[in-house]
Amino acid sequence: MSAKKRTVSGALGGLLGIIGMSAVAGVLVTVAVTPALAVTGMTTTNTINVFESLPNYLRVDQLSQKSTIYAVQDNGAPYALASFYDQNRVEVPLASMSQFVQDAAVSGEDPRFYEHGGVDLQGTIRGALSTVTGGGTQGGSSITQQYVKNVLVQKCEVLTDQDELDACYDEATATTPERKLKEMRLAIGVEKEYTKPEILQGYLNITLFGGSVYGIEAASSYYFNTSAANLTLSQSASLIAIVNNPEKFRLDRPDSETNGAASGYADNKQRRDYILGEMLKYKKVSQEDYDAAIAAPIEPSITEPSTGCQTAGGSAYFCDYVTQILKTDPTFGEDEDTRMTNFRRGGYDIYTTLDLDLQQAAEDTISENVPETFDGWDVGAVATSVQVGTGRVLAMAQNKIYSQDPDVLNQGAQYTSINYNTDKNQGGSAGFQPGSTYKVFTLAEWLKEGHALNERVDSARKSDWGTFQDYCSGPQTFPGYNPKNDANESGTNYSALQSTINSINTGFLGMAKKLDLCKIRDTAEAFGVHRADGDELEKGASSVLGTNEIAPLSMAVAFAGIANKGTTCSAVVIDRIVGPDDTEIPPPASTCNQSVEPSVAAGMAYAMKRVLTEGSATQSYNSTSPRVPMIGKTGTTDGAKDTWMSGASSKVATVVGVVSVTGDANQRASKYNFESGSAATARHRMWPDIMGVANAKYGGDNFDEASNNVIQGAQVAVPDVRGKSMADAKSAIEGAGFEFLDGGVTDSELPAGTVARTDPGNGSNASVGATITVYSSNGNQVLIPDVVGQTADQAKATLNGFGVVTTDQAVTDPTQNNKVLSMSPAAGTPATKGGTVTIVVGKMGAAG
Repeated sequence: MSAKKRTVSGALGGLLGIIGMSAVAGVLVTVAVTPALAVTGMTTTNTINVFESLPNYLRVDQLSQKSTIYAVQDNGAPYALASFYDQNRVEVPLASMSQFVQDAAVSGEDPRFYEHGGVDLQGTIRGALSTVTGGGTQGGSSITQQYVKNVLVQKCEVLTDQDELDACYDEATATTPERKLKEMRLAIGVEKEYTKPEILQGYLNITLFGGSVYGIEAASSYYFNTSAANLTLSQSASLIAIVNNPEKFRLDRPDSETNGAASGYADNKQRRDYILGEMLKYKKVSQEDYDAAIAAPIEPSITEPSTGCQTAGGSAYFCDYVTQILKTDPTFGEDEDTRMTNFRRGGYDIYTTLDLDLQQAAEDTISENVPETFDGWDVGAVATSVQVGTGRVLAMAQNKIYSQDPDVLNQGAQYTSINYNTDKNQGGSAGFQPGSTYKVFTLAEWLKEGHALNERVDSARKSDWGTFQDYCSGPQTFPGYNPKNDANESGTNYSALQSTINSINTGFLGMAKKLDLCKIRDTAEAFGVHRADGDELEKGASSVLGTNEIAPLSMAVAFAGIANKGTTCSAVVIDRIVGPDDTEIPPPASTCNQSVEPSVAAGMAYAMKRVLTEGSATQSYNSTSPRVPMIGKTGTTDGAKDTWMSGASSKVATVVGVVSVTGDANQRASKYNFESGSAATARHRMWPDIMGVANAKYGGDNFDEASNNVIQGAQVAVPDVRGKSMADAKSAIEGAGFEFLDGGVTDSELPAGTVARTDPGNGSNASVGATITVYSSNGNQVLIPDVVGQTADQAKATLNGFGVVTTDQAVTDPTQNNKVLSMSPAAGTPATKGGTVTIVVGKMGAAG
């Protein structure tokens, strides 16, 4: 273009030459005839045929809006945890927009908005003249045309393929006559379908106000910390100024030279004042209001919108778990990326299961009892609560600060994006060994198979446990596996109940020996238990004692299943989903399955109640207030690397743990003390704090009574096999319905190799299937002979081989003089030769 200024007639000729090829001239002629003609779509020349062949219908899709995750307070009011968006937008009706902002938009952008039929002829010609005369590019677009352009851009924004998005955007924003022609045609079509107020409302909701701020409501909040309804005249004009050039006129990037606070945001102010002048010109404001607005300084109050789970504070990990669930919900799309894109753009309200009271209790007790970091130990603490019977997750907390920002994560171990409570594919870790809390599944299988709680098993420690049954892989042996008990208990014949109350490792291995390892795994899986890393549950002998890595949430779900009479309900975190049009969308539902029969669950509860009242969890039980009927189980992994307290009322199940995050075997709770006390007992300080709140809020019912058959089983008298050969004894024991166990050799007066005694003893009752330990005699003992009535000398002779201690006792009866009155041990007592027997001898006249 020549640097010489063109004449108006020359410019107009150039204009018509440029746009004539695209039939814009004909369009302008048509539009100029009358707005009504444009609205009816009538044509005056064949030139318009080109225009008429363009699409005239624009489908206005749902705008991209922020989605919000809520907890619901006890009074029913929603409590926002976090919002998510690609475009920070909140749609509002025109009635919720200040009249100032409506008038500012029309006066500043399209003063003939209410007169034209979608295309403003004067504005279009003025913009074109400015372009061809070298006055700079001016759109000259009506509000309706701008609305059309924004709608087309929005259609691009929802594309997930970046190349497709870029191509779509280029087409929607190209500065070509062809694109302008299409925009004009669509604008006329929009005016046919929608009223002027509807178009203005859509325009003010869709428009970009700089950065990721879209729509007048979000802009009002972000720039001035107010609502669109409460915007002042000055604020309204300042915001509409941004629309003209969202980067140049935005108010959140001041600099000292051109747009700084010192200069009063000069660029924005210049455009604002122009708009105010137009509002005065078109009599939308009084002179007095205009003067006041012009004099008003531009004073933004930037209010950063909350976005992402990091804004949810201590509930951030629960929030993260909710987003992980949304990624798997087909409601939001066919794959994970599409789902999260749709969620971030869809304007959904997600109402979750979080109980703010329990959550606060969980956060507070972890904060009080376990530090975020600890010198020499990568310490972690977790707490999660699940509602019994529904699977609703009520609380989820840990001793870390949530962040997804790599720069923040590099600042220290107190920050992590990993949720220790959930599975790895749900934003969690690879899990933690639950230790003895896993024993409840062996207990469940024990009762399922018809064994009783009081049935005894071989529970002696040994380095060779022999062969375990495994229907999945065949019989299994584990040479060298020799676990000890936590307190080095050495009992050889514990009952299942005793083993549960005191968490006896060897007792549970003895129970597993009489069961099937694969069936124990099946039972665990029936309660919803699975490895956190997605691998199959291991089922070796060690797994009976809790060596699988499992997410705490899975264990909480399982304990809720036990408390729910054996029916386990999968975890859910969303109660309601409300779409942008206020329609209810079905949330992911819990699936409930009968894990064990109610009678089995009642037996488990019977044993697990006693764990709390007299066993390894008494510290938790005694510290819980208020108390309702509860069940529980402790867990401690090798070296106290991870320590757990898991339990439930009939309403709420809670799992807490103090763990080694990296699994370092040298880092164990038993080595450390926190300010609150021993690290190993922190679980017993945290669990009562959470369950006390749960009990007060939800209460708790009695658990079903366990049947006598479950507790005692069928009772049979143990046969008397003393003096029999071990083979005969085995036959008699097994014939009576018991398991025979050779207890080894013991001192006895009976012939060597014959049965000396049994445990339980002969004549006592025991459950059918119980293990009877049989001890054989070494023949080293004899029965002490009866010497009462003999003289002292006769007694000493009779007791030859024993050491005899004589004690005198005064007598008045001459017949008792020098006679043995009593002896200890008593006659007939088995004793080893060389032992001592004390005899009491009567003496006449002896001192009393």
